[in-house]
Amino acid sequence: MDLSQENRELILLEQIADDPDINQATLAESLNVAVGTVNWHIKRLVSKGYVKAKRAQRKKLRYIITPQGIALRARLTIQYIENQMRLYRETRQMVKELLAEARAEGFHQVNVIGDSEIADVCQLTCLEQGFEVVNLDHIPVLEVLGYSVKLHLEKEPES
Repeated sequence: MDLSQENRELILLEQIADDPDINQATLAESLNVAVGTVNWHIKRLVSKGYVKAKRAQRKKLRYIITPQGIALRARLTIQYIENQMRLYRETRQMVKELLAEARAEGFHQVNVIGDSEIADVCQLTCLEQGFEVVNLDHIPVLEVLGYSVKLHLEKEPES
């Protein structure tokens, strides 16, 4: 999982809001990063006034999101949703263009290779555009690689 700094901070704020007694090791595991990375983010959030750290026990901290932190969480959530919607629209447009190429070559079926949300968007777009999504030989393949989609037309159309 490759997250931007803003996405990491959003996840941290959400998890702290859900459990103020959460520890940095648990946060690091959920983000798939080192504890030192979580420590850096939390220190940054504390220094900017978004989170307060209070000693709950001798070696245990309790994190409290400040009103500024709540506002930051809202901004980051909106930014995340806007980015996801942009990615959704761009993916749909890209797939529509690729399907137009396949249709021009006489195809009405396509195989989608990939297991991600992007692949799901591809499949839905194919169905919307009147393409049957099947796992057959000799049909075009939409290959999902991260955030990009490639069309492979090298196979012969069905007769």
